[in-house]
Parts: sequence; structure tokens; C-alpha cells
Amino acid sequence: MLTSFLTLLSLGCLTGITTVLFGFGGGFITVPVVYGVLTVTARPGADADAMHVAVATSAAVMVVNASAAALAQWRQGRLRREYVWPLAAFIAAGAVAGSFATTLIGGTALSLLFAAYLLVTIADSLLRKGFLSVTQRTSPQPLERRTVTFGGIGIGLVAAGLGVGGSVMTVPLLRRRGLPMAEATAMANPLSVPVAVAGTLVYALAPATAGSGRLGYVDLTAGAALLIGSLPTIAVARRLVGRVPDRVHSIAYVALLVIVLIVMLAIGL
Repeated sequence: MLTSFLTLLSLGCLTGITTVLFGFGGGFITVPVVYGVLTVTARPGADADAMHVAVATSAAVMVVNASAAALAQWRQGRLRREYVWPLAAFIAAGAVAGSFATTLIGGTALSLLFAAYLLVTIADSLLRKGFLSVTQRTSPQPLERRTVTFGGIGIGLVAAGLGVGGSVMTVPLLRRRGLPMAEATAMANPLSVPVAVAGTLVYALAPATAGSGRLGYVDLTAGAALLIGSLPTIAVARRLVGRVPDRVHSIAYVALLVIVLIVMLAIGL
């Protein structure tokens, strides 16, 4: 039990770094971490809900992480209202539907969807122009209305369903509108908040198998351990934003997704 807590605590520090530098809110780190810990420590046959618990706990952690990072980015003047609102409202609407849908999907199917989502995102970032290097423009392009509405709902639907916050869709979206990585990842944090809030409420109220320290599917102990590690790290890591060269920042973003995919495959897919 102590080993699991310390593991979550140390990896919580990593979620803090990825929240600030990549806008993940912790989701892409939290899901495989919690899933792995539950799978390893559960009694035989007791890990049927492991993936659901991992997704739910990820959403709860993101509420705090993404909010803290968004506040820090706002104070540094990195948030641009025209890219955050009203996109955030449509993301929230999609997030409610995505969260409910997840409670109806089996754990194995959910794991496969998570891995498939990662694979598609990695391929899209590498093969389609506009992510690894931004075409030089006089100014970034605004978001189209249909992108804000239908795109926002789609982002919320997938992000809440997989507990990933939506950054892996919002960052490439904003990147291809001409924003540098520092700004695109900064905007991903406030856009992850509605996903995290909607998901947490649905997962916390969902009828789930009773477990010690759980609220619905949310593992409160795991979430607390991750937050104890992540919050101090966010306060320190925010000073690094803007200091990483743009191309290095974008390559590191894709590399981290590749690592997470490998970890998910290794722990049980």
C-alpha cells in the first residue's frame, strides 16, 4: 500500500510537469499510472473496473491540475479569450455525453479505445503538416464557427470518455491556426477544465462496485497522492514555459505520447 502511494506521489510530479508544458492536465499520465497500480495491486478478479477507475480518477485530478495551471498561465498573460470561449462551452456539452457513454463501455474496450486514440493522434501529428513546425504567418488564424461548435462537442465527447482532458485535440487544433507551442499548450489547460468537471461529476455519481476510498469510480486515495505530487511541481514548472524552443517543444509533445502508448501496451492491453 505504501509502495503504491509513493509511486503515485512521484508520478504526480510528472503530471505537474506535463500539465504546464503540454496542457495534458495529467490525463495521459494519470490514466496509465492508476490503471497499472490497480491492475498490479488488485486481488484476482477485482480489477474489472480498473480502467473506469483510472479514467474517473484522471478526470478528478485534472479539475485541480488544469485549474491551477490555467490560473498560472492567465497571470502570465498567455491565455487568449478568442481561442478559449465559446469553444469551452461546446467542449463541456460534449464532455457530459462522453462521460455517460464511458460508464456503459467495458474496461477492455475502453483500454483499446485509449490506445487507438493515442495512435491516431501520434500519426496525425507526424504525417500532417502544421504541428511539428508552424508555417510563418503575420498573425494566428481565428477558429471557424463550425470548428468551435461541432469540433468542440467532438473534443468534449472523446476527451471526457477517455479521461484525457482534450489537450491532444486542442493543442494540434490551435497549433495549426498558427499559435506557438507555448500558447497552444497554455490554452489547453482552461479548455480541459470543463471536460474534467463534467467527467468527475458523472463518474462520482455513477453506480460502481463498492471500493475502499472511492466515490463512484473516483479513487480518492490515488487522486490525493497524485495531487500532492503535482501541485508543487506546477508552481515550479510554470517558470519553464516559453523557454523551450518551439520545435523541441512540439517534438517532445509527440515523444511523450509515444511513451504513454508503449506503457499502456506493456501493462495489459
